[in-house]
Amino acid sequence: MSKKLVVVLSAAVLMAACGNNGETKATENKDTAAAAPAPAPASSDKALELIAGSDCTTCHRVQKESSGASIGPAYSDVAAKYAPAADTTIDRLVKKVISGGSGVWGTVPMTPHPAMKAEDVKTIVTYIMTLKK
Repeated sequence: MSKKLVVVLSAAVLMAACGNNGETKATENKDTAAAAPAPAPASSDKALELIAGSDCTTCHRVQKESSGASIGPAYSDVAAKYAPAADTTIDRLVKKVISGGSGVWGTVPMTPHPAMKAEDVKTIVTYIMTLKK
């Protein structure tokens, strides 16, 4: 399977894996998944696997959706807000993912993820920071 196909399929899986707490799920099509930016190959494959195996896509999307169906910020918005991706920024965001928090993106708190390994969260956060436009 070509690497490009794997990336597109991974993006589609991420978008489809959304849990929406009983809310109506926005219909997504193949064009939406194909429009996702192509991430850097090596670490992004691992990051996409980690994201797919977590509950991240319950609240987050790669890009902001026109329907506004996402509870949390899109990964591209996170990358834009916290750029440049200095080590201190990445470390701070890793701690935020693990411990949870609220107030930065609105009133809905981010669920803590204490069972996630810091190394895995760092892989995810580092990938997210590559999405800066």
